[in-house]
Amino acid sequence: MRTKLATAGLALALAVSGLALAPAAQAAPAAPLAAPGAKALAPGFYAGGTWQIHQSNGYTVTVNLTQDSSGRLYGSGSSGSTAGTIEYGAVVDGNAISFILRWSNGSRGRYTGNLGLDRRLSGISVDLSRPTNWASWVTTRTF
Repeated sequence: MRTKLATAGLALALAVSGLALAPAAQAAPAAPLAAPGAKALAPGFYAGGTWQIHQSNGYTVTVNLTQDSSGRLYGSGSSGSTAGTIEYGAVVDGNAISFILRWSNGSRGRYTGNLGLDRRLSGISVDLSRPTNWASWVTTRTF
């Protein structure tokens, strides 16, 4: 009984202090989209067109996207002299966006984000070859 009370007390103390909820310093946040098999939401915004992603690591990515009525995305991206292609499976799902850019240098970057109250996108990009290499990103364009 004493062990159960001590365990419950420790869990409560950690939850109240916020330690149980704090992510690791360089841990990439979970993707904002629903789990596989979950029903997709109608697209909450139109992401088609040419716009820029400003990453916290100093890189700027320009994407040129088309979006169909179900929210699927197609297109390309570039950063400096490196070009990329949007892989199959890219989507706007409700107010969330998710796509993978396959770069000409062989790397692949996953971009996940959400539409904010200011109508700008923001999120996380992860190098799929080196998942510890990630950056936050924002757009200046409103959607």
